[in-house]
Amino acid sequence: MMAATMVLSLDNLPSDPLLLILSFLDVRDLMSCSLVNRRLNELSGHNPLWKRHCFNYWLVTESEKTQKGQTWRDLFRLYYVDLGRYIDHYSTLKKAWDDLKAYLAQRCPRMIESLKEGAKEEELDAIEAQIGCKLPTDYRCSYRIHNGQKLVVPGLMGSMALSNHYRSEDLLDIETAAGGFQQRKGMRQCLPLTFCFHTGLSQYLALDSTEGRTRSEIFYHCPDQMAQDPSAIDMFITGSSFTEWFTSYVHNVVTGEYPIIRDQIFRYVHDKQCVATTGDITVSVSTSFLPELSSVHPPHFFFTYRIRIEMSKSALPESACQLDSRYWKITNANGNVEEVRGPGVVGEFPVMTPGKVHEYASCTTFSTTSEYMEGHYTFHRLRKKEEEFDVQIPRFHMVCPTFRESVVRSNAVNNVSAPPFQDDDDDDSGTDDYDTRGDLRGMNMAAPAGRCPRHI
Repeated sequence: MMAATMVLSLDNLPSDPLLLILSFLDVRDLMSCSLVNRRLNELSGHNPLWKRHCFNYWLVTESEKTQKGQTWRDLFRLYYVDLGRYIDHYSTLKKAWDDLKAYLAQRCPRMIESLKEGAKEEELDAIEAQIGCKLPTDYRCSYRIHNGQKLVVPGLMGSMALSNHYRSEDLLDIETAAGGFQQRKGMRQCLPLTFCFHTGLSQYLALDSTEGRTRSEIFYHCPDQMAQDPSAIDMFITGSSFTEWFTSYVHNVVTGEYPIIRDQIFRYVHDKQCVATTGDITVSVSTSFLPELSSVHPPHFFFTYRIRIEMSKSALPESACQLDSRYWKITNANGNVEEVRGPGVVGEFPVMTPGKVHEYASCTTFSTTSEYMEGHYTFHRLRKKEEEFDVQIPRFHMVCPTFRESVVRSNAVNNVSAPPFQDDDDDDSGTDDYDTRGDLRGMNMAAPAGRCPRHI
């Protein structure tokens, strides 16, 4: 009879099992529970419940809590009042910024010094009012952490150097970006994210789904050189959202995928399988696509590749040798094969001794969206010049990034024959030869014959 008259109530349940249940809830569900009744409101305020949420959403550590002298719940509330609209993005972007700064602190301290303090909420609101467009939430979130960087060289978003061509992209602060906001036909509702002093190149963020673009995607613009309408602009897509674009870039930097050379981040991509060892000599290759020297119409895709040749430290002294010539076998996306032979590499004939490393950069252009190259170097021994041998160059692929054609492209576009491949190892285009102080604004576009811009 007593059992039949008992009413099950939260007030009758012990606290420990209820707290255990609450510990599995997401922060939104925990907040909702606090509104159900007085008992759950009291239990949801249990301080240890908020420790996990402070770390997961705001990356708050124990030492920071001690320094601020607040409870975990009060600390969560403090961050939520200021950054609550960014709760789905903040931890991901804050971690990316922290990882990037920790990695560059010892390697490129000048870049860290160029970063600006985060923008205030009202400053971002004022920019939206100025340009008449809403900024993506993840973009705003990142700029609350750091408002881009000062306009310096080298830029935070990577560099590339080839003979008389140099590119280094700064991450623009929100005020400078707003000054470059585009409303012209073909680039409407586009906000520049990066800028290069030497080439004028920028990556743009689409603030609206218009003219064939998708809101929040990031791209390099590429004028259609075969269209009569100047607003016909093709796009090389570099990211589907600011978060994807920025975190993937940071990942490539902190994992060493992008090498740091002379205090600069060089955006070469290295396939870890793209390594070949012949005897005591190992050859590895990394590649990079240059959108500023490429076009979709006509199809002209410009790549640079950096090759590292290394002789093992354990090699015998009599193994010393010198590079005489190179051989390339090039296969394009259509299956067409071309062979190229030539003396040395970029005008040099490096001597390899135990432990020595020789690196050089060269470039090439293709008319198809993907190609691969492979081949070998021919060496001779220094002690026995008549003893020649080949060292394998591993196959490496060069693939054009995703691109989108302009929606206003003229229908009267004639087919243009593709230029033949020609590698430019004879051109002295080593990465280490650039001068960032030189006037490179009058850069040469790749010639129709398919050759790399030559040093002047």
